[in-house]
Amino acid sequence: MALKRKVDDAEEMTSRERKKLKVAGARTIAVQLSISTSGSGTVQSSGNALSGPSSTTVRFDSMQGLPASIDVERFTEARAYEIDAMQKAIKTAGESVTHRVWQTLPRHLRRRAASHDVRRVPLRLRDKARAEMVPVTRRILKRGRSKQGKTKQVSRTESLLKRQRDKTWLETHIWHAKRMKMENMWGYRLAVTPTEKSFRPSYRASMHGSILHDSSYHSLIELKGPEKILRNVLDFCCDPQCTGMKRSMSGARVLETDLYKPGSYPFDLIAPVTIMWRPLPVTNTLEPTIASPAQGSSKRKRKRKNNVPANTAQQSPTRTVWVRSHPAVFEDIFAAFQGSASLALEAKKQQHKDEYAEVEIADLRGSVNAFEIMGPKASQVIKGALSSVVDDDRQEFKKFWPSLTDLQTTASLPRGIVIGMKVVDPRLKFPPKNAKPRMDGQHPAIPAMTFPAAVLAQSEIWDKEKRSVLKKPTYKKKDLDTRRSKNLVPGTPLNPVRQDDRIPLLLIQRSLESPSSTHGIHGWTLVFPAGWGMPFLPSLIHTGTRVGGQRERGAQAFEAGTAYFPRDFPCTEFYDKYWDELAVKEKAKWNRTPPAKRTNYEKLGTRSPWRADWEVVLGLPVVSGVDENLVPTQRGPQDAMEVDRAPVVRPWLFRGPEVPAILAKVRQVFDHGAGLLAEINRLRTKRGMDVLCTSFRPEDLLKGALVMVRLNMVSRGAPNDLAIIYHIDDVEVKKIIKEKGKTEEGADANQSPEVAPPHTSIIGYITTGNMSLSRGEGFAIGAVPVSVLLELQWQAQRNGDSRPLVKIRDRAGMVCRAAYLELLDS
Repeated sequence: MALKRKVDDAEEMTSRERKKLKVAGARTIAVQLSISTSGSGTVQSSGNALSGPSSTTVRFDSMQGLPASIDVERFTEARAYEIDAMQKAIKTAGESVTHRVWQTLPRHLRRRAASHDVRRVPLRLRDKARAEMVPVTRRILKRGRSKQGKTKQVSRTESLLKRQRDKTWLETHIWHAKRMKMENMWGYRLAVTPTEKSFRPSYRASMHGSILHDSSYHSLIELKGPEKILRNVLDFCCDPQCTGMKRSMSGARVLETDLYKPGSYPFDLIAPVTIMWRPLPVTNTLEPTIASPAQGSSKRKRKRKNNVPANTAQQSPTRTVWVRSHPAVFEDIFAAFQGSASLALEAKKQQHKDEYAEVEIADLRGSVNAFEIMGPKASQVIKGALSSVVDDDRQEFKKFWPSLTDLQTTASLPRGIVIGMKVVDPRLKFPPKNAKPRMDGQHPAIPAMTFPAAVLAQSEIWDKEKRSVLKKPTYKKKDLDTRRSKNLVPGTPLNPVRQDDRIPLLLIQRSLESPSSTHGIHGWTLVFPAGWGMPFLPSLIHTGTRVGGQRERGAQAFEAGTAYFPRDFPCTEFYDKYWDELAVKEKAKWNRTPPAKRTNYEKLGTRSPWRADWEVVLGLPVVSGVDENLVPTQRGPQDAMEVDRAPVVRPWLFRGPEVPAILAKVRQVFDHGAGLLAEINRLRTKRGMDVLCTSFRPEDLLKGALVMVRLNMVSRGAPNDLAIIYHIDDVEVKKIIKEKGKTEEGADANQSPEVAPPHTSIIGYITTGNMSLSRGEGFAIGAVPVSVLLELQWQAQRNGDSRPLVKIRDRAGMVCRAAYLELLDS
């Protein structure tokens, strides 16, 4: 067989070897050979450099033997060859380099404009990058900004403020804007998603590492007043199903619940909120829980009778409550608290006319910052980046802070625990190192148990004066760098001095989990004063913590199997606004697409491709193209009294921790509507509200109720947003159950009909659906009517299955796939 190449060609070097040889030759420094003449007249080369005319032997172990003087001219002439060789080597090595300065940077530090703009290169490499540039480009960059008159010159601060006229920037905006895609949302300029491909890395960070999200845009409202009145204010507008109100009043835990308009439960849901009570001072805290409730109350009564006037005994201590919520519903929540406070004060005035009480409601937006750090390594990141002050004498904190190093996940802590502390400026110990869990042999050390306590939750961040003093850091980064440059050993952390700031903050345990799911995501919420966003951010992300935007935050809730506001909360005002805005964008994009390239929803039989049609789901009359103020006539002219008595079905969302137990009771009642109305009135009476008006018929209440559900696919498939949920009959349910044990092809053999199912079989919509990375299969969150859910549960019981079965069809497809349906709150 003939060779493809000649034998001589095989000895030739490749281009890579030639390039390597060229670079090595360019970096070689020429050496002057020493020439000596032997007695025979031949020239011998020793191969060593010529050392010069000096014959003095230099010993490096002593100062003796050194020449008293040196002739500079003769010394330079003797080493002229070496100097010239060094200069030539520097020049040839610089010309033969194959990489520009910006190409030597890691990929996450490269910028597209760095090839022609030295300002896009890190400061330590700018001089080298400037030397590599073409002389013409270098001269162009030297030109400064055109000279303007003094009256037209605008400072950088003024120019940045001018860009914030119609929106607000976070303190970390410039850092995010360089690395993420930004959009105007809810009055802020927020990061949506990183520019790099980071969907799966962000998921891995939340499950195995740590990921940070700047949630400082969340609104904060402060309520201040007597404890009893504040409790009544919250009872009038909070979900009556929440069971942690009394437990959170000590300030050791936070309470996550839903907020409604005052006295409107179960209608007029606004949004989920987080409630934080300020702990009472240590000297004023009592421990009445040691004795039984009856004994404790009797002791207090006797003490008041003997020592304290009755008028003073009825007064409760002044407390402070913080309420964090979504920024889009701030106005609604503020108005709800105003109305609830008016009702509570009016009730107080009717009971005790001689007592005066007031409730202060303040807007604290922009007063504090908040970082959400999620993932199993969140504790090690916080422990490594922050240093607590040494003068904290609380024994509970001294026990908790060292144990944070060994904490594998915050899931082992009590839910919503609050830790108050004070830390030194995190820039003093930059760059930080993550704390490493200790090992007890081959297993990780077990951290000390931490229990909620009011003493542990004490923090000065509640004090307005303390926050005002810390509005601006005392030292800028330039001042700290100057102090750091004076250290004898480079990289040594700075020791805190008396003038350095001590920043109070709150550590709040945060969990995203559903009651029966094992795919929870846990971490911390770090709350600290305004003005310290950028001093904290570099220290928290320096050790590899990823930073996420709105997409990553929503993906965390989806992977954990929890509802995300506002996209998963139908029957709320902001849900309608959110999906209306999204529908306008999607429809505009659909209209721009050529007809041959876009989905034909009319041919597919998709009735509402842009938003969920809950009127069809609930069986309500759909009015299209008719003024809402006009009353349609169906059976001829009606009397005005008959029109007023016409039943009005109000859609509402039924959610809360007691939903599974309540629906189980309703199933056992023959009249489901009457059973649901009785349970709702029980919850309203529990919070001091009147029962629902008699005008609400039980059947109308049941007809308008929606409940959140989660759906797991039987075999394959991953539903998308706005997918349609269909009802299936008993015959098809038995067929799916029979084929469930077969292969996936057998299970999906008859799931692609020629026409879409009729609109009458629509029972719900998917609000969020995708392939779940934590489950490895399709997963979705949606909503269905309560009446339909009860029917599905009876159907599953008839067919001997533990979970109801439904069909799901994407709005842009024809394939219907079977899925299991379960309550989201169960």
